[in-house]
Amino acid sequence: MNIQWYPGHMTKTRRQMAEYIKQVDAVCEVVDARIPQVSRNPDMDEIAAGKPRMMILNRIDLADPAQTAVWAKHFRAQGMAVMETDSRSGAGTQAFAGAVRVLLADKIAQWNEKGQVGRAVRVMVVGIPNVGKSTFINRIVGRKAAKAADRPGVTRGSQWFRVESGVDLLDTPGILWPKFDDERVGVLLACTGAIKDDILDVETLGCKLMELLAAQAPQAIIDRYGVSIPEESDFLGYALLQQAGRRRGFLLRGGEIDTERMARILLDEFRGGVLGRITLETPEEYV
Repeated sequence: MNIQWYPGHMTKTRRQMAEYIKQVDAVCEVVDARIPQVSRNPDMDEIAAGKPRMMILNRIDLADPAQTAVWAKHFRAQGMAVMETDSRSGAGTQAFAGAVRVLLADKIAQWNEKGQVGRAVRVMVVGIPNVGKSTFINRIVGRKAAKAADRPGVTRGSQWFRVESGVDLLDTPGILWPKFDDERVGVLLACTGAIKDDILDVETLGCKLMELLAAQAPQAIIDRYGVSIPEESDFLGYALLQQAGRRRGFLLRGGEIDTERMARILLDEFRGGVLGRITLETPEEYV
């Protein structure tokens, strides 16, 4: 399943980010806590080179809390500040301004020595599409300042926001990278909604997600869909999708199972947290 989605505006945004980086003091990267590494744009390490970094593990309400803690430790070991947030409820977001000041404590001290007391720190907020970046910014700013929606590609322009605590935020559009070298990367991004569904084969994606869940959270699909996971199967995802569709009574004429309908429900329920708090990758995979 070869998934690629790189609209033209993303090329322009990447060029703009390279310019904006000269104007900011730090870079805050928002990622999806269910896929913390895959939901990072690998270009950001080059774009933000030399700037203090903060990692926002967002959507912790949908991720396995034990795995989120492991990922937080992993990123801190790389020299990054880390916050764990659920932007929809606001959990964890209140600590942002303080965390930024800790991250930039040396720079703020230098400003104070030069008589620039109270100078606002400037932070560029980045993230791939649909990781909750705009919702996060709205929580930080305290109003619906950034346009947010539960689909990728909503934020198209960059804009500055003033935070009362003396932090200026630059919101940037979510961008992917031109080519996914690993098919698995595209699949994980698609499963969590970072890629538009209308470019995908939903049934195939549902099969891929079933395979991932059978490996990472088997009890979740057993409890929710009443499936029985075979020890061996050449087409495991499709077999599980058929089982689940049959149990739900999704039948077409002639008794054929409507696996496409089942795939859409599976994707919606996984993305909405109906299956529980599930993380699809671990730091150990990248050691």
